[in-house]
Amino acid sequence: MGKLKREAKELLKQVGGKENIKTVSHCMTRMRFVLFDEKKAHIDEIEKIEWVKGTFTQSGQFQVIIGNNVQVFYNDFIEVSGLENMNKEMTKNEMKTNQTWVHKSMGILGEIFAPLIPAIICGGLILGFRNCLDGIKFFENGTKTLCDLYPFWIGVNYDLWLISEAIFCFLPVGIVWSISKKMGTTQILGIVLGLTLVLPQLWSGEGMTSMSISYVPDFNFGYVGYQGYVIPAIMSGFALVYLEKFWRKISPDAISIIIVPFCSIVSAVFISHIVLVPLGSTIDHFMASIIYNGLTSQLKWLIAIVFALLYAPLVMTGLHHITNMIDMQLVNQFQGTILWPMIALSNIAQGSAVLAMIVLQRKNVDMKKNNISACLSCYLGVTEMALFGVNYKYKFPFVCALIGSVIASLFSVSQGIAAMSIGVGGIPGILSIQSEFIFKFIIGILLAVIIPFLLTYIVGKKKLPSEDLYVRNDHIQENEDICSPLMGHVLSLSEVDDKVFSQGLMGKGFAVDLKDGRVVAPLSGEIVMTFPTKHAYGIKRADGLEILIHLGMDTVELNGEGFTCFVEVGDFVKQGDLIAEVDLDFVRSKGKSLVSPVVITSQHQVSLIDVKDIQHCEKILELHKAA
Repeated sequence: MGKLKREAKELLKQVGGKENIKTVSHCMTRMRFVLFDEKKAHIDEIEKIEWVKGTFTQSGQFQVIIGNNVQVFYNDFIEVSGLENMNKEMTKNEMKTNQTWVHKSMGILGEIFAPLIPAIICGGLILGFRNCLDGIKFFENGTKTLCDLYPFWIGVNYDLWLISEAIFCFLPVGIVWSISKKMGTTQILGIVLGLTLVLPQLWSGEGMTSMSISYVPDFNFGYVGYQGYVIPAIMSGFALVYLEKFWRKISPDAISIIIVPFCSIVSAVFISHIVLVPLGSTIDHFMASIIYNGLTSQLKWLIAIVFALLYAPLVMTGLHHITNMIDMQLVNQFQGTILWPMIALSNIAQGSAVLAMIVLQRKNVDMKKNNISACLSCYLGVTEMALFGVNYKYKFPFVCALIGSVIASLFSVSQGIAAMSIGVGGIPGILSIQSEFIFKFIIGILLAVIIPFLLTYIVGKKKLPSEDLYVRNDHIQENEDICSPLMGHVLSLSEVDDKVFSQGLMGKGFAVDLKDGRVVAPLSGEIVMTFPTKHAYGIKRADGLEILIHLGMDTVELNGEGFTCFVEVGDFVKQGDLIAEVDLDFVRSKGKSLVSPVVITSQHQVSLIDVKDIQHCEKILELHKAA
């Protein structure tokens, strides 16, 4: 049995069962459902499932954020549901009926670039490594590079150059192949068409000069190389797709295996090189120039603000892959991109907001694991877990991260920070930054870390619900530790100025001189007593262990003033749940002591752990098993 089958069964139940699922697939971090009736999906219950980081609906898909274990979760879900393994294409076809043409167009462009991202990121990182080898003068008082000192690294640098040059030189090949794959046409024809876009670059002696071709035709329809171009490759790819579909439609079946590929590739090459590619390159240059000029103009501050505010929402809609096309245009035309550093800083800012939530919720066992994995993923460039599982869930961390992203992006464009190419969209992305901007980018990283962290922490201290700050655990065990419901200085019961407690007539336990007004459940169980004056509470665990919490001395005389009760008799609480609050200043002003006894009123044997001061939810009593 798979390790996540229990959670998979619960998810199946909460999405409305097998009969409510049209299709299901997954991507890097999400389960993607197309449901017959989305109203049957119980979102609150789904988000309580362990491993689920959050949910959202986008363009006909009900998406459940799982995180890095999505493949394992998906496999177990398919097994327990009895659904056949539905691929992404089936899911996308089902959801298209609910999409606008804008979503469809952006979605297609995103899907074209998604398979290419690993190679492009790899190329960007290799450029960064090569920059460290022969671009930055680390040695001999800043006069020599590693390659200058050690010939071995010259060979390494050349080998790395071959990889990065191949990736970016043959990018049009990858684009046309991806389009053919996406549109369901012959992929090898896409590769051939893509090669015709870059081979003339090789004939002319540019690019990968190690290859030599002896024959260059005199009459070649003005072919030129389009190494690294994006829009010409996209236009050519779609031309090939529709030409192939046209020839397949009109060709007799008996000879289609000959007619379709021959006519498709020949007509696509001629139309592409004579009409589409020159037009596309003009558009490519125009768009890149507009963006570059905007990012270097007097209005660059406005563009930085708008982009920083929009990028994270674009990620949430799945439309962020379109920025990869823009980045590659900028790299191809201007040998660098000012846009990509802002993307990396945006991701870092979202991760930093989660880092603050880690600190705020450090005693919340349910959120601790989720927060840590979301933060690490975000710092490494995968933001979905952070966005859906933490930041957007609580709203204020998302806003704080956007503010930090804006400030970091303003600094980035003001300094003209540029990357050699796209890379890992997080802290490791520093390897893709051009050498002259590395130290400035480090300052940008610090802004993207410090500002969202501080804002989220400050706002969270005031805004985060108290119960989210403390230990919560859906997997309650009867042998869980007894933790302190109170915060303050610990006293023995013999020091309490009340003989009922000091002489142990109520039972064994301890007392706390309160330093904080929050009162949380010391264990998981049922509320069996709440005093009308809100100053005393009894909680009983499933194994019969019972605890009395008495807030202050003689506070019954206050008739409930200064106390807030959040529970009723019969409520079930989990360890760490907020059950009451005390207005410490008010109680002191009435001359009442804030020394509060906590007593085991059942027959269980306990001993007090030797501590002077205690925090909420820290272990305070040792429970001894009966002989």
